Amino acid sequence: MKIGILEVGLLNEALQDQFDPYPVMFADLLNRASEQLEYQSYSVIRGEMPDSVTACDGWLITGSRHGVYENLDWMLKLQAFIRVLAEQKIALVGICFGHQIIAQALGGKVVKSDKGWGVGPHRYRIDEAQPWMKSAVDEVSIYAFHQDQVVELPPQARVFSSSEFCPNAGLCYGDSIISVQAHPEFAEEYEVALLEMYSGNVVPKADADAALARIRSEGLRANTQMLAEWIAEFFISRQT
Repeated sequence: MKIGILEVGLLNEALQDQFDPYPVMFADLLNRASEQLEYQSYSVIRGEMPDSVTACDGWLITGSRHGVYENLDWMLKLQAFIRVLAEQKIALVGICFGHQIIAQALGGKVVKSDKGWGVGPHRYRIDEAQPWMKSAVDEVSIYAFHQDQVVELPPQARVFSSSEFCPNAGLCYGDSIISVQAHPEFAEEYEVALLEMYSGNVVPKADADAALARIRSEGLRANTQMLAEWIAEFFISRQT
């Protein structure tokens, strides 16, 4: 099964020699859960769009430092692409910015939240278990790095995961689209690097310090493997 990874964010130049780009992070994540997937990446942020929604069997939209409300040209093209995917019920996964732009494309609303930054490992309730969840759990911990949030749901969306900080943390659209606000693809080392780089300039120092403290707590390790299994199973189940 071929997954098209739609790259909408680029690593900060200071981190490019230390970490892989986002499409590689996602391929590495999903490869830990399944050998049935192959990948093709499209750098949407650089103007590269797929020729057709059927060019791949399923699609994944990465995170980005941009806000969906900027309505840049590539964002508008991506939203049109999302709407066709939704109409044709082609498998789609959105992560962080991907989560947000799917919501906006399908009639929801995204804003810069007055709750401030969500960073470090966050715990999310599983409000509605899904068929692609191999493990039955009440909550998961995932690394977060965002200030924007989905505040109004599209008509067809339902919440399957939430937290006090982020009520719309995980969304389903029928059985063909899922999205999450947090970052299952982030390794601990990358989350730490972001926190250290942006502490006191982008992210308030107190928030960054608190997030780093949570990372050092054994009780708040991110459930990376679990999320890898869920996303891989979602894609594979859509093919059968």
